[in-house]
Amino acid sequence: MADVIFFDLDGTLVDHRSAVLETIGQIVQAAPNATAPPEELVTLWWTLEARHMREYLAGQCSFAEHHRRRLRSFLPMLGEPVPTSPGRLDAWIAERYLTVFEESWRCYPDVQPCLENLKRLPRGPRLAVLTNGDPEQQRAKLVRFGLLEYFEAVLTPTELGAAKPVAYATACRRMRTDPAQAVNVGDMLESDVNAAALAGLTGIWLDRGIDFVTGGPSPTADETVLRIERLTDLPDHLSRTNA
Repeated sequence: MADVIFFDLDGTLVDHRSAVLETIGQIVQAAPNATAPPEELVTLWWTLEARHMREYLAGQCSFAEHHRRRLRSFLPMLGEPVPTSPGRLDAWIAERYLTVFEESWRCYPDVQPCLENLKRLPRGPRLAVLTNGDPEQQRAKLVRFGLLEYFEAVLTPTELGAAKPVAYATACRRMRTDPAQAVNVGDMLESDVNAAALAGLTGIWLDRGIDFVTGGPSPTADETVLRIERLTDLPDHLSRTNA
């Protein structure tokens, strides 16, 4: 049995994509002066999130600034003026976006049964969350759904000084384990599975049937990729792999 299992969070434990789309959908439907159809605005927000999240993960801006950068591009399309003050941009995010976004969080139904089954395994692995998200927001998600108690650590770029995929080696050192004894489970084929394997971990792809980035069908994986469709399949999969 593996010594440590790292779990991705967004798209693996919590349905981040649906929460974003639900939130922005509500905002654009209530925008009387929008300059584009609602579906285009939703797609634009998702594109801006990906772009500016990459900048945050590369250390080019703070988490708050990555939100501000999104707004500076998005508000003109929404038909609203762009505040010049960072504080007013932060207030828009807090009042118009985060309030609805946090209410839209949903935990996947297979998460807690999986964690309970792992906890019952004899000589079961230690569990940690390894996520590229903001530490305060990610811990809030785990607390909301009663998941924090299952994990020995919640590791983010703030704690590790780097984001995935660079962070895999650092995460293993933080958990005092060898990469060969660690498993990473996530929904992103490249960054959660293939990159983990390159770092010496065992990557397991949680294929929920949707591409997290595009919303289209899942990507095609090499036949050697370890793949599950539900987290509840993970304990048995680990037992077979280590038999």
